[in-house]
Amino acid sequence: MDIASIITQYQGQFIAQYGHRLTWEQRHALASVPACRTAQCGEILLDCPTCHEVQTRYRSCGNRSCPRCQHHDTTRWLERQRQKLLPVDYFLVTFTLPYELRALARRHQAQVYGMLFACAQSTLATFAGNADKLGGRIGMTAVLHTHTRKLDYHPHVHLVVPGGCLMTRRRQWKTLRGKYLFNEQALARVFRARLLAAIQAAGLALPKAVPATWIAHCTHAGRGLPALKYLSRYLYRGVISEKQIIADDGKHITFRYRDGKTGEYRTRTMSGEDFLWLLLQHVLPKGFRRVRDYGFLHGNARILLLLVQKVLGVWGKIVPQTIQRPAFPCRHCGHPLLVIGFRPPGRQPG
Repeated sequence: MDIASIITQYQGQFIAQYGHRLTWEQRHALASVPACRTAQCGEILLDCPTCHEVQTRYRSCGNRSCPRCQHHDTTRWLERQRQKLLPVDYFLVTFTLPYELRALARRHQAQVYGMLFACAQSTLATFAGNADKLGGRIGMTAVLHTHTRKLDYHPHVHLVVPGGCLMTRRRQWKTLRGKYLFNEQALARVFRARLLAAIQAAGLALPKAVPATWIAHCTHAGRGLPALKYLSRYLYRGVISEKQIIADDGKHITFRYRDGKTGEYRTRTMSGEDFLWLLLQHVLPKGFRRVRDYGFLHGNARILLLLVQKVLGVWGKIVPQTIQRPAFPCRHCGHPLLVIGFRPPGRQPG
């Protein structure tokens, strides 16, 4: 079972029930995923240097909501982040949008998601600037997730934070001691105040009932790479792996997920059209960046990052890895094929 087949099978019922709620981006994903690696996306022309035979493969759709596409982009992102790793403890901080504000986020996705990023990073930067704790400039990698493991709509931002700060005036690095970063309740209070102020400043109407207590999590994540791998799973792919879909009886879809509290695997069954809506509600606005770097990890702060790496003695020791796209094997001899051209959709060979 694959998502493309499920879309083809249930698309009629889905459009009848949810068509009036779809954004342009969601309609584009609905059309792109079934076309992935079919004649609708055109073909790649390949030549075997051993057999000297021209072969073809269908192109991918390239949609970032497609579960088959952009694995290469995920690998490249993870390698770029690996080049920035520091020999310090890392922390995973999560800021969650409360249930009462999720309807507002649905209606104004680009604005509210952008506010989530801005308020989350500014809250951490303020806490890091506290001289009693760190007293300097920190780095952060933030990733937006809009779903739970059950695929319900649940916008939240994860931030991977190195345990230390750069004291720019002294050109010194200050390492955080211990396995504790910031108080979760204090983080949540400041984040709440800043996000509500940002929403009001943007002219958006707040719901009548806004909870007084919000949730923020701050956990020790080891030496960084495991946390980055966790975030990379959802960067450039759909929100569910096709391996999780375990049954389709013609009316209902059943998929498997892991319960975050117990660690046990559970299943969820729903109609095909409801399952498609569960997936498509997580399609992001066009051009919206799901992952962002801040502080000395930002792309414009490379000199500061080099300074930190030199101070910590790791500059030049992280060997870059060349990330190459997987090659197509020849059908006859298995030798890697060379790309020699592309054929647009609808054009016949000749």
